[in-house]
Amino acid sequence: MIAKTPNPPYYAVIFSSTRTQIDEGYGQMAEQMLQLAAQQPGFLGVESARNEVGITVSYWESLEAIRHWKAHAEHLVAQRLGREKWYSAYKTRICRVERDYGMET
Repeated sequence: MIAKTPNPPYYAVIFSSTRTQIDEGYGQMAEQMLQLAAQQPGFLGVESARNEVGITVSYWESLEAIRHWKAHAEHLVAQRLGREKWYSAYKTRICRVERDYGMET
C-alpha cells in the first residue's frame, strides 16, 4: 500500500537491508515496530518491500520526530537484535521530501 502523506515538506527514513538466515522472532518484531512507530508523534506512514534487499520507507513530520523514534526504548532493542541476528548488512538514509506527485486510485 502507498502511504498517504501530507503536502511537502516532510521527511523520509529509508532503511535498506539484507537478511541473515536467522528468522527467529523477526516477523513478530517487525510487526511490533510497525505498530509502535504508527503511535509515535510525527509519524506519517510507511511503505515496505522485500526481495533480495528489503526496503522500508517511513515518513515523518520532522527530524525531531525521527530522533525520538530512533531513541525509543523498544526500537533500540529491535535495532540491537537486527545488528546481532537478522541483518547481514543495512543502511539508513534520511531525506527531506521537497516535492511529491503521483496518481491515486
